[in-house]
Amino acid sequence: MPETRYALPKDNPRPLSGFMTWLDRRTGVYSLLREALDEPIPGGARWAYIFGSGLLYLFVSQVVTGIFLALYYVPSSDHAHTTVSYISKVVSSGLFLRSIHAYGATAIVIVLFLHMSQTILYGSYKGPRELLWLSGCFLLFLMLGMAFTGYLLPWDQKAYFASAVGTNIISEVPLIGSSLQRLLRGSSQMGTLTLSRFYVLHVFMLPGLLIAFTATHIFLFRKAGPAGPSNEDPFHPKLPAQKFYPRQLVMDMVASLLIVLALALVAYFVPIRLGPQAVPSDTSYIPRPEWYYLPMFQWLKVVGGRWSLLGGIVLPGLLAMLFAAIPFFDRGRERRPWRRPLVVAGFTLFVACYAGLGALSYHDDASDSNVAAQLARQRNAEIRYMRQPFKPEAASSAPPAAPAPPSGDPLIAKGATIFAAGPCGDCHGTRGEGTDKAPALIGISQKYSADRLAFLLHHRTPEMIDGGMPSVDLDQAETAALVAYLRSLK
Repeated sequence: MPETRYALPKDNPRPLSGFMTWLDRRTGVYSLLREALDEPIPGGARWAYIFGSGLLYLFVSQVVTGIFLALYYVPSSDHAHTTVSYISKVVSSGLFLRSIHAYGATAIVIVLFLHMSQTILYGSYKGPRELLWLSGCFLLFLMLGMAFTGYLLPWDQKAYFASAVGTNIISEVPLIGSSLQRLLRGSSQMGTLTLSRFYVLHVFMLPGLLIAFTATHIFLFRKAGPAGPSNEDPFHPKLPAQKFYPRQLVMDMVASLLIVLALALVAYFVPIRLGPQAVPSDTSYIPRPEWYYLPMFQWLKVVGGRWSLLGGIVLPGLLAMLFAAIPFFDRGRERRPWRRPLVVAGFTLFVACYAGLGALSYHDDASDSNVAAQLARQRNAEIRYMRQPFKPEAASSAPPAAPAPPSGDPLIAKGATIFAAGPCGDCHGTRGEGTDKAPALIGISQKYSADRLAFLLHHRTPEMIDGGMPSVDLDQAETAALVAYLRSLK
């Protein structure tokens, strides 16, 4: 029996090719394309509508670059920093790829803010779009969670101490704060368990939720339809509509291309830096989070102490709930921003206060000479580390070196105990053999006398301070014992 001829849609003047006809019979791909591209946009295409597509592109970019980075990454406190250093210094285009991934997270935060701002100014949350707004708010929460969990993965000084501050905030939650903090860290202290849990959250759980809620967000958007300009009726659109294809599609593609070029230029000319490996015992390090979390960090400094629960947990939670509930108390049909002063002014005030807190944080750091000097030393340490060649930790797979055997001299034995108990061994090695963070101390007695060593322990040179050496708090007897041990390293 002859095969029935495939009937084309009536409003499609162009015939399909043989392959497309065969594919459409079996998959319905042509119907899906028509459903996606023929979406009517009240009032026509506009540049104000590009942010949603830009966010979708950035998310796909993060997934693709994240997969390539995960091919080399090992989520262990012993190897995480080394593998990130290997990516940045050895892998072909590894630093460029890592920079694209890191700057992509910042770009997502910026485009998310622009998308939310456009939605509020246009009143696009009105009408049958309450669930669409709520799904967008949850996507914002998930994106911020992705940025927070990914920040720790390089396991350098900046990542470790900033994440420590972030996880300490969770402990302020009443009744369950300590349990939540321990659940997130894996123990009372940050270590390999913390890193592995952040890795699972960043690579598996949060991306899975993001994919699910992105699909839900797109479904709800297609169900409710585009809101159109701010003078459109949110319930019964009256403006003449224009199809998504071709004009809006071209605008979205141009916007995505500009995002590609911007990310590539920034990643090429200002590559992301990796600092020295995290040293938890370094008490001189001053943590600072990424710029979009910096206002919250400054706010916690203002409301610290007995107000930390109210300012750090209760108030941000109430503001988040108020933000998500906007469609439920602003239910009128009016969408023009100058006719909705309460919502627009409230959002503007929040943005101004948030930006002001960030500016105040930068001002406080610059006005305090000690803090500014320490932050400069930390930046210089990152620059120096990036200039150093990659040094594989060949001994990292072997068991750590055993401490030096006890000496017959009680003074040297006491000094060995002080050396092992303090931060000295973390940087200079368990036997003073040196690491990539600090030089070897073996044979230092040939370079410095006992008096000079004692003086340097309590009066660090600028080079020692820039290298991250913490101050030494030892009395005269302990100093003499530590000097005796250092002079015994031959």
